[in-house]
Amino acid sequence: MKIAIIGCGNMGMAFARSFIQYDLVKKDNLLLIEKNEERSEALQSAREGVVVSTINSQIGDYDLVILSVKPQDFSSISVELKKVLKHDQVVLSIMAGITIERIQNELNHQLVVRAMPNTPAMLGMGITGFTAAEGISFSKLLKIENLINATGRSVFIEEESMIDAVTALSGSGPAYFYYIVKHMVDAGKKMGFDEGMAQLLVKQTMLGAYHLINNAEKDLDDLIKAVASKGGTTEAALKVFEESKLSEGLIGGILAAEKRAKELSK
Repeated sequence: MKIAIIGCGNMGMAFARSFIQYDLVKKDNLLLIEKNEERSEALQSAREGVVVSTINSQIGDYDLVILSVKPQDFSSISVELKKVLKHDQVVLSIMAGITIERIQNELNHQLVVRAMPNTPAMLGMGITGFTAAEGISFSKLLKIENLINATGRSVFIEEESMIDAVTALSGSGPAYFYYIVKHMVDAGKKMGFDEGMAQLLVKQTMLGAYHLINNAEKDLDDLIKAVASKGGTTEAALKVFEESKLSEGLIGGILAAEKRAKELSK
């Protein structure tokens, strides 16, 4: 398979490096289009693939074209890209908030897949929701799913409107997790630990708790109860969380992210 990636920032390169790592594409068949001169030179020096700085006719030779630019830059690149796309190429967008219909209209191109990854894709531990326009064959979709899975795991979303929910829940999700970790570390420092010790205690706790979620034959409520004995320390903390409506704030924030994603997609 031959793949072109337009925009080689963190997410674009997370995809590129995962494809190379799992031998899904050869470097000679990986076209990296990066307009930033400094980044382009760094990619060339590292021999990450075939590196160019502008969209040109050679894109027509590639099976899959991945759009990994900032959403606000899409309209400017679409002018050049629509001139060189061929009708049987698939365009995979990992741009937040830009609908399949808009991509089809601006590129005058029908075969579009829209995906929402998250930043753990940079470690091959991401989760990506994706959906597709009508007319893309099952075999092509299967190949794209295989490529996405190189960055972690994927889930096919039947309704494109639910991609906004994916954006709010898992796309933005790492930031929510970091936010909670940050404030747990801050609590540790208030109790007298230095930064390093507080981080160690919290990070290992989060790691262990994640594995328990995955391996314990209990639901989340049961896992909470297993830690929170009656009249104990955990119960005291959970009571304050409830009184301060922490759960409502967290759910409300995620719903606000979904609302914003819907606004951006209009």
